[in-house]
Amino acid sequence: MDLSEMTRIEHALRGELRFNEPMARHVTWRAGGAAARAYVPADLDDLAAFLRATRIDEPLLFVGLGSNLLVRDGGFDGTAVFLHAVLGRLTFADGLVYAEAGVASPKVARFAANHGLAGAEFLAGIPGTVGGALAMNAGCYGDETWGIVERVLTLDRRGNLRSRTAEDFEIGYRHVGLAEASDEVFAAAWFRLPTGEGAASRARIRELLEKRIASQPLQLPNAGSVFRNPPDDHAARLIEAAGLKGLQVGGARVSEKHANFIVNAERRASAADIEALIERVQETVREKFGVELVREVRIVGDKP
Repeated sequence: MDLSEMTRIEHALRGELRFNEPMARHVTWRAGGAAARAYVPADLDDLAAFLRATRIDEPLLFVGLGSNLLVRDGGFDGTAVFLHAVLGRLTFADGLVYAEAGVASPKVARFAANHGLAGAEFLAGIPGTVGGALAMNAGCYGDETWGIVERVLTLDRRGNLRSRTAEDFEIGYRHVGLAEASDEVFAAAWFRLPTGEGAASRARIRELLEKRIASQPLQLPNAGSVFRNPPDDHAARLIEAAGLKGLQVGGARVSEKHANFIVNAERRASAADIEALIERVQETVREKFGVELVREVRIVGDKP
């Protein structure tokens, strides 16, 4: 994206365009490099206009709460698009909960409970946005996001909005992809939930949050579960059995509280520290148990 194109985009749109944006501010690991550019759309229509105004080959990185993202220390040579709280519309109509991609998942859980709906309580345990939950079929405590999705709204690189259903996607454990090749991202979702008892749902949410606080190292910067659970096993069990709890590379450490979490131990870890520790854990588990741990977290950008 050259200077003339950036100037044209700034004049044509209602959102905010930034340059050399430190991504450590926007990822929950609080580490990593900068994005060459960043765009904060005014709303969904403005995001669509931004995509129409941007070259099709411009690298884009859509960011919610940054809870499953690491930007390498060399930065991201493209445009980060921030969705959290910007795409924040959350409504209930015609028996469906409508949530835009920037809404925090726990907010959807509380909203549903307050409207006497059941089945969304597990979303309180997902530290990300609706967009991220849709993209990876996020789940916890036995439930997954796509189990409650009625339909979704997607947005392609040309700024076109499209309504889709689960039949259009290949949906699996921590994976969602369009059955046909596409460059679409999730803009919103409609959730269908059965009628429940608000007090019972709120009690379940409190129970899940207490469980999360007791079992996860939330006092230190982290990105949630680093690895997917292998079939019929748990990544945390394998990592602990390999003797890796407490293993540290630079400022990054395998949590002593939950082995599938890597924490920014002294809040001084670099992205390189975190990535090196991820690779050490994968290598050790592979050597000891013959199991290939697959990352849940996304790593983008350039090494210094």
